[in-house]
Amino acid sequence: MALGLSVIFGMLRIVNFAHGAMFMLGAFVAYYGLALFHLPFFAALIVAPLVVGLFGALIEVLCLRRLYGLDPLYGLLFTFALVLIIEDAMRIAAGALGSPYSAPDILNGVTNLGFTVFPTYRLFVIGAAILVCIMVWFVLERTPIGARIRAATESPVLVRALGIDTQRLVSITFAVGVGLAALGGVLAAPNQNVEPTMGDKVIINTFAIVVIGGLGSIGGSIVTGFALGLLQTLGAVIFPAFNDTLIFLVMIVVLLVRPSGLFGTPVSAK
Repeated sequence: MALGLSVIFGMLRIVNFAHGAMFMLGAFVAYYGLALFHLPFFAALIVAPLVVGLFGALIEVLCLRRLYGLDPLYGLLFTFALVLIIEDAMRIAAGALGSPYSAPDILNGVTNLGFTVFPTYRLFVIGAAILVCIMVWFVLERTPIGARIRAATESPVLVRALGIDTQRLVSITFAVGVGLAALGGVLAAPNQNVEPTMGDKVIINTFAIVVIGGLGSIGGSIVTGFALGLLQTLGAVIFPAFNDTLIFLVMIVVLLVRPSGLFGTPVSAK
């Protein structure tokens, strides 16, 4: 979630409040894919990000593109309105109570790590998250399209002067960002009910992770996401009464000491 949000802000400078809704749509694509088309879980990990990514690209082309260059508040208000529309539409289509989505049998049970036993599915999620982070880093840092995206982020006018279609890059970037959110939704679905408001439960923490890591910093989002995940897990054992607020206490301290975030720059904090 944080990785996709950071990718979008890094290039588009839009605070995508609808990121949680894309997370939810990814889970619903997996759920209905299984219910209607017998789509296996591992196939859903590919299909859901593609479907939601295409939906995100359509939103960017038809709506968000008109807001570039305006005050960021317009993008925030638009994406907030989009959340309400998508969630209400899913309530009408799927109901408000939610439905269970089971992990494949191969990922059920626990795995003996030698020093402890750990749920197999959670190990899979950790491995998948690490793999996706490495892939995104490699694409952005070691491929021609990644170089173009980074250049368009820093100097879009100069990139356009060189004959590169920045609009296409923007659409691809937004689609990839919401596709990552959808992937997160598929991975989260077996651990909770698939429901229209499931994205609301994670979007606030996701914003906190991105702010602490530094707005637009890909590496910051990766490191901070894993670190704060560990912090919340330990906090649930050591300080259970403050578990839900630990991440926000860290955010307050970081903003007071370093407003641009741990890995951000003064430019990305604007």
